[in-house]
Parts: sequence; C-alpha cells; structure tokens
Amino acid sequence: MGNRGMEELIPLINKLQDAFSSIGQSCNLDLPQIAVVGGQSAGKSSVLENFVGRDFLPRGSGIVTRRPLILQLVNSKTEHAEFLHCKGRKFVDFEEVRMEIEAETDRITGSNKGISPIPINLRVYSPNVLNLTLIDLPGMTKVAVGDQPPDIEHQIRDMLLQFITKESCLILAVTPANTDLANSDALKIAKEVDPQGLRTIGVITKLDLMDEGTDARDILENKLLPLRRGYIGVVNRSQKDIDGKKDIRAALAAERKFFLSHPAYRHLAERMGTPHLQKTLNQQLTNHIRDTLPGLRSKLQSQLLSLEKEVEEFKNFRPDDPARKTKALLQMVQQFGVDFEKCIEGSGDQVDTSNLSGGAKINRIFHERFPFELVKMEFDEKELRKEISYAIKNIHGVRTGLFTPDLAFEAIVKKQIIKLKEPCLKCIDLVIQELINTVRQCTNKLGSYPRLREETERIVSTYIRERDSKTKDQVLLLIDIELSYINTNHEDFIGFVIRRGWLTINISIMKGGSKDYWFVLTAESLSWYKDEEEKEKKYMLPLDNLKLRDVEKGFMSSKHVFAIFNTEQRNVYKDLRQIELACDTQEEVDSWKASFLRAGVYPDKGQAENEDSLTQSDMVSMDPQLERQVETIRNLVDSYISIVNKSIRDLMPKTIMHLMINNTKDFIHSELLAYLYSAGDQGSLMEESAEQAQRRDEMLRMYHALKEALLIIGDISTTTVSTPVPPPVDDTWITKEPSSAPPPSLNPSPAFGVPPLPSRPGPVQAHVGEAGSAAAPLVPSRPARVPPSLPPGIPR
Repeated sequence: MGNRGMEELIPLINKLQDAFSSIGQSCNLDLPQIAVVGGQSAGKSSVLENFVGRDFLPRGSGIVTRRPLILQLVNSKTEHAEFLHCKGRKFVDFEEVRMEIEAETDRITGSNKGISPIPINLRVYSPNVLNLTLIDLPGMTKVAVGDQPPDIEHQIRDMLLQFITKESCLILAVTPANTDLANSDALKIAKEVDPQGLRTIGVITKLDLMDEGTDARDILENKLLPLRRGYIGVVNRSQKDIDGKKDIRAALAAERKFFLSHPAYRHLAERMGTPHLQKTLNQQLTNHIRDTLPGLRSKLQSQLLSLEKEVEEFKNFRPDDPARKTKALLQMVQQFGVDFEKCIEGSGDQVDTSNLSGGAKINRIFHERFPFELVKMEFDEKELRKEISYAIKNIHGVRTGLFTPDLAFEAIVKKQIIKLKEPCLKCIDLVIQELINTVRQCTNKLGSYPRLREETERIVSTYIRERDSKTKDQVLLLIDIELSYINTNHEDFIGFVIRRGWLTINISIMKGGSKDYWFVLTAESLSWYKDEEEKEKKYMLPLDNLKLRDVEKGFMSSKHVFAIFNTEQRNVYKDLRQIELACDTQEEVDSWKASFLRAGVYPDKGQAENEDSLTQSDMVSMDPQLERQVETIRNLVDSYISIVNKSIRDLMPKTIMHLMINNTKDFIHSELLAYLYSAGDQGSLMEESAEQAQRRDEMLRMYHALKEALLIIGDISTTTVSTPVPPPVDDTWITKEPSSAPPPSLNPSPAFGVPPLPSRPGPVQAHVGEAGSAAAPLVPSRPARVPPSLPPGIPR
C-alpha cells in the first residue's frame, strides 16, 4: 500500500465503526465503507462467505438478511469471530455465528420476517482474509411474504438508500448472470444515487449457470452498461454444494479452474474470481478512504470539538483512584450550591425562555400573587357596616353616645388584621413549593449518582420544611405585633381629620358679606379658622343631623356653591338655617362633597332612599347619628387597614428571604456536605447509575477513538501511490436505444450460423471510438466468430 499508515486505514475505520455503532451514532459521521446490494438470491451471502472461507450467514427462502450486517474482515494469525453486542466473547465455531446472527435479528425485528435499520456488527479474524469492511444489506424484493408488512419493498429500498446515498459509501452491486442485466435491481438503485458510476463496483455471480453457448464476456469486459470501476465475475457454490457442506476452499479451487478453462473468460482469468474481488475491494476501499481523508479529518475534528465539553468531566476518570469519589462528591455538592444560587439570584447562563422558575417565580409570588391575595380579601360592605353598628351600640350600652367610640374602631380593625394571616401563610407555602422545585431542578445534574441525588433532595427539602415552621411563626408574630398596638398617629392615617382647605361662606351684605375661611373637616365636626395656622377658631359645627344640598350658582357670582343644613330645622350658623360654601371650580365642590361623605354627611336626596334600602335589606333601624358614626369608622378602618397592608407587603418578602431563602443557601454551602457524610456510606452514596457508567464508557471510547483516528490520519502520507479511479465512461448510447428494441440479455441465442444482430456491435463500436480509450480497439466478439462472407451452408 505504500506505507504502514495506509495499511492501518481499514482497521481505523473499523474502530470508528464500532465506536459509533455502540452509541447509536453511526449516522453522524459518514465513514468510508462498502455496501453490498442486490436482489434476493443474487448470491450476496455466498460472496461474503467465500471471502471468509466459512459458512456463517443465515440461509433460507425469502428475506434472510433483515438487518444490515457490518462485516469487518481483519487479517490475523488466528481465526475467530466477535460481535459488538457480545463484547468479550470469541466465536470459534462459525455455526454459532450463524445462530447468533439469527437470534440477534429476531431480537429486534421479531420472527415475522420484518426488517430493521439497526445494524449487527460482526468482526472476523482470519489468516485467509484481507482487511475489508462490507455492509450486507437486505435483498430487494417486490412482494410481501407471510407476515411481512405490505410495504416491505419500500422499507427495504429506504434502508438501502440510507447507506448508499452517502458519498463516502462504495456500492457493490451484485447481479446474477442468468438474469437480464438491464433489469438488475442492484444496478438500477446504484444508478439513481451514483449516476456517474464513481462509486459503483459490479459483481456478476452464477456465471456457471448460464445457458449453454452463452457467456457474459461483454459485461465482464465492461462493454455492456459500463461502470468506471468495471465488473468482476465470481462463481459461488450451488445450493446442492451448500446443502452438502462442500468445503469453500474446494469451491474456490473449482472457481479458479472454471475461469482458466472457460474459452470466453480464459483471457480474463487473472481479473476474475473471489480472491481477486477481495483484493480489489481491499485496494479500492483503501484508496477510497485515502481520497476521503481530508473531508473525514475535518468531520472528525468537528465531532471532537463538540464532544470536548461533554467529555470534560469524564476525561480524567480513574475508577481505581481512592480519592475519586471524595473529589466527585465535593465537586457535585459545590456545583449544586452554585446552581441553586444562580437559580434564585438570576444568571445569564442557560436562560429558560419558555417558563418562569426559581428566583423569578418567587419574585412574582412576592410582588404579584401575594398583593393579589390581599386585594382578593373583599369585605362584604353591608356585613361590615352591620358589625360596626353593633360594635358602637354594644360599647355605648344603655347610654346614647354623643361621640364616635374609639373602641369600636379598634375592634373592627383588629378583626380585619387577623384575616391577613391566611394570605400570608399561603404566600409562604407557595415560596416553599418553588424552592423545592428549584432544588429538584438543580439536582438533575446529579443524575449520574442516583443515591446522592436522592439524599441531597431529601436533606435540603427537610431543611426547607424546618425553616417553613420558623418563617410562619415569625410572620404570625408580625401580625400579632400589628394587633398589639393600633397606631392612630401614623403619618398616613387620616385620623379624625378628613380634610383641610379654603372655602368661602356666602353671607348677604346686610349680614357682613361673604368671607374666606380655613376649614377643617373631622369625623365629628366642621370648624373654620381665620387662617391656615388654626390659632383663631371662628366656629365649630357638629356634624350630627347635617346634610348636603346643591345650590344654583348666583347670577353675579363666578363661584360654584353647595350648602349644609340641619335636618331638624335648627339654625346651623348664627341665625342661618343653612350655610352656603363656595369654591372656584366644580371639581373642588365634588371633592369636598366626597370628603363630607366620608365624614357621614350625605346629600339630602339620597337619605330617604339610603335609609329605606338599609332598613329593608338589613332590618336594622339606624338613626342619622349612628349612621354618621358607622360611616366615620368605616372610613377610618379603610385608611388604617391600607397602612397595615402596605407594611405587611413590605415585610413579608424580607422575612421569607431572611429566614428561609438566605438560610437555605447558607445551609447548602456550609452544612450540606456534613449531612451527606453522616447520611451513610460514601461508597454507596457515590455509586454510579448503570446508564451513567455506560454513557461514560461510550463517550470516552468515542472520544479516544476520534483522537486516535486523527493521530493516525496525521501520520498517513498523502503522497501514497494508489490506483486512480478509471476515467468516465460514455454510456449515453444506452439511453438512446429505441424503446422497441429488446433489452440486452445475458442469455442470447447461439451466435454460430446466425447473422449477428446489428443493435449490439454497432453501439459498442461507436462507444469505443467516442471514449477515446488508450486500450487497444475493442472488436465485437460475436461477429468475429461468424464472418458474414461465409455461405450459410458451411458445416459447423
């Protein structure tokens, strides 16, 4: 072959074939190989058995080869066989090889004659073989037999195309000589994927079974349906020889004798037969590998680069290293802590773009879900007012209260604050669930060690549950603290002062004229002062029995006016039954009216309707003073509860973060390892799963196979002398044949005494002339044997 490197090419491809097949990735890298295609009973199996010199392939009728068989022949001093799926077992008896192929085929495809694209890898070591790798594919069929699926023809065709469409695959097209070459299934499918004939090698079998007086000389001389790589003829054992267990060595000797003694093939004998076919395939596969080396090298490098990251954790794996498990445990726990913190705090690596998780989901619970739960606590307005009225009456007892009691306000506020406990506890439960989900997500990387993953999840989840009770206790303490003291001096609490602002009192000129005063509206009274300093009070008007009414704007006035009056027809201010209050805009009037509503002073028109509806619906008789007090407390409760809600919304995330999330992170970083050590034996804790061990072995084997392949490829001399592919063959004349002409046949009528058919020699001569081949001119053989000038009556 020129140098040692070239001789190692086929074994190298065998190693890669094994590495890829064992991990189910044989399709990721198109390795140079030879695929054997042909119709059923074309003699493919016999050719392969002749190569090995042993009977080892299943025999029978119908489809016998139902899975691709990757046959790797390795020249060796000893003879035995190995299967990739039976690692370590050497088969010396080739009858057992046959049985193993049948059993392995049935294991995947069943016994119903179905097919499968999953290959069987068989390596045969023998002193009688040359380094060669072939793929025996199922024979093409037309009709489903027995339990076969009805589309069996298409299934087989699709399987064949998976292999032979790859540019790196040489096609060994096997055709029996006793059938019409133009109808050869093998040549047809090869022509589809290799129209230039660059990758196709023709094999003609059953030459000894042709009708007497016929031969395949034109085909073997590459004159009929020419291929760039030509044809090689072989003679296999007959079915009778196979049944009689005829020795393959004797069969090869008989094949040699056949070619040497046959008048039509004598001059081709050195280029015919199984030994020459094996030698040719060895050389052509080696040359083909050499030609595809540049592309193969770049693919190997890209595969290696893609594996680098995955293999990083396995590269330095030493199963016998006593410190390995300790080191692996430390790395795993450390990585788990980093992953957990990244999930909570956020990170740019491997961002999930489909769902919220970890810290983002907890943030949503804090600032969307929890506030929503608080808002959802809608009060039944009528029920709340009824509770307030009962509280006021019960506090006054037998007495009639003149003022709104503080105790009623506190009682109602405390009752509402207690209701906050439920959404607060629910918020904690939601955060806990998300933390546990995050732990499970982060332990996915510990899947290589099932026991470690299980213990880590258990320990961290137990810790989170412990923090759960402590966090809930703290949150309930916060609620109790709110209940312990009702701070009515809070800066955001409206208190009894509902509104302050300037208003104009409209009084006639006769009584002193209109004047501007600084008004202060509280829950009990309306006061006005000389100015904003509130030092000189002009008057204080109790709100009992007061109502509002609209007043039309005066003709000469630009201000908007509303009035306050007493429902018991008493004077409101001095001798006035009502006081008119004026504002610059209607918006100010509406705003002041709303403030009066909060103080329990209602518009005149709505009073009767409001009292009727309350009386009818609640069956509670409310006098105007009680109604105003209820409204006052209702407004005060609303103001104070909003303060408490705001405080709880702020404190809840802080409490949960401090007592639960941050503590969990600290626990993982500082205490998890100690808990794992105390949980059990370190050896069992770091026991790998079977899947992980297998994955590591396969990944490392593939990684090292790729590195070794690149190393060997680097040593191979690119100047190695090899036989180039023959030049293109002009076969355009084949397609130009008239459709009415009979197809070329390997069984023509005897030529002697009959004028030759013009359709065959004519095109052949034209073809030879056009091809411009350097070989001697090819003379058609049949016309030469029967000169046209001889009279037809000459004895034969």
